[in-house]
Amino acid sequence: MPARDRYHNCVRNALIKDGWAITHDPLRMSWGGRDLYVDLGAEELVAAEKAGQSIAVEIKGFLGLSEMDDLEKALGQFALYRSVLAMTHPGWTLFLAVPEDTVCDVFDQPIGRLVIEDHSVKVFGFDPANEVITRWMPQSVIETPSNPY
Repeated sequence: MPARDRYHNCVRNALIKDGWAITHDPLRMSWGGRDLYVDLGAEELVAAEKAGQSIAVEIKGFLGLSEMDDLEKALGQFALYRSVLAMTHPGWTLFLAVPEDTVCDVFDQPIGRLVIEDHSVKVFGFDPANEVITRWMPQSVIETPSNPY
């Protein structure tokens, strides 16, 4: 099993504060004799009249020397995990969780918007200090509002 990301517990706590129940830590997927591990699996806690959503969350700190190198690696991992997730957990949505400063420095910039649009990457930002979700990108992907930043 892979090592946990530096922000693992922070993102876990932020999801719980945002109304998600952690169902897998990590979410194990197996395909073609290979095992893959997404950092977290979660389901939204909802009222009985509303169907819940299930998400898988891959946490990336973007702590390397190059944001572009980190983005390239994250995009490749995201694409692989999304393909396997679609086969092993139909109906689940994969998210990339990144610190809010990375959202500003990468995903709010033209290169990040291109990645989100062209590759249908779903991202959420989090505040590591306060352990809260700051925003979901694109905004319409989660029906319930997140905690204010």
